[in-house]
Amino acid sequence: MNCFGSSKKPVRRSSMPADERCAKSQLYRQVEEHKWPIVYSPEYNLSVLGLEKLHPFDAGKWGKVYHKLVAEGMISKETVVEPVEATTDDLLLVHTSRYLDSLTSSATVARITEVPPAAMVPNSVLQTKFLRPMRLQTGGTVLAGKLALERGWAINIGGGFHHCSADDGGGFCPYADITLCLKFLFVKKLIHKALIIDLDAHQGNGHENDFLGDDKVYILDMYNGSIYPHDERAKKAIRRKIELRSYMADEEYLEKVQTHVAGALNEFKPDFVMYNAGTDILINDPLGRLSITPDGICQRDQIVFEECRKRNVPVVMVTSGGYQKDTGPIIADSILNLWRKKLIQWQPASEHVRKNGQAIAKASHDEL
Repeated sequence: MNCFGSSKKPVRRSSMPADERCAKSQLYRQVEEHKWPIVYSPEYNLSVLGLEKLHPFDAGKWGKVYHKLVAEGMISKETVVEPVEATTDDLLLVHTSRYLDSLTSSATVARITEVPPAAMVPNSVLQTKFLRPMRLQTGGTVLAGKLALERGWAINIGGGFHHCSADDGGGFCPYADITLCLKFLFVKKLIHKALIIDLDAHQGNGHENDFLGDDKVYILDMYNGSIYPHDERAKKAIRRKIELRSYMADEEYLEKVQTHVAGALNEFKPDFVMYNAGTDILINDPLGRLSITPDGICQRDQIVFEECRKRNVPVVMVTSGGYQKDTGPIIADSILNLWRKKLIQWQPASEHVRKNGQAIAKASHDEL
């Protein structure tokens, strides 16, 4: 993997004022009361002429999360929020025109996805099969930010593209959804201070480059210091940096999570938390090179939600990296654990799922 630097061409930005851009956007749509603050679309999942199989990322993991939550009776199709795709106008709140224009080159998309044969695929196919699903996930993260402020928490089953910044992408991250979510909240004056808790195995150099020098954003980044991206410039933005040794296991890892999540919340006292919950910390992950068990991942996420809830701070969780076929079910297990521990609740949605389940069961019985 490479850490991609920005080119030296002049940067073009749109002249539309940020507040006008946010007001024009359709991403902040109204959500019905009976829906969970959980955002997902079946169109999140990728199928790019089989090219997705050339990257270790599980291109269908988001669907695996959703289907397990449905199977366990937590959610239903009617109670999940479907996002709106982020448009070019939305993306220009953060991204440069130059960067967005560069995505019309298949070679650029191949570089970002780290799948070289993608350079030979017509860009129209990549737009439809890869970039559009990523724009939907980006819109999902922005909407999750609004939902978290309204309901105390939200989860985007996708998102977490923490290697993408305003003027560059990489590491399978084409859009800066974390930056965009926070920019919407700041521009709309819904928050004044935000904490990013990045617990993906990789350094979150995208949002770090975007918020370098911005004292409204405090970044806690706990990552394996021996792997991609080694972005020294971006590290200057990290207020609480914890570089982990390879193959660290549960006990030591969870102790660090507890200490530093609580420490960051106490030190900064944010209005809002963006939690990047990558599962590439899982034991045997080929890219993360840590040794955290599935139970350790559940405990990690529980710590974050417990600490936010203690302080009544709204939190958005995005799912980010994870490069094994069982990461989807593990993410679902973690969400189910949060639900069963009553750390995430939304009574109208629970009641809707319960009543709908009873109606389906009655209809099945009547047919007999």
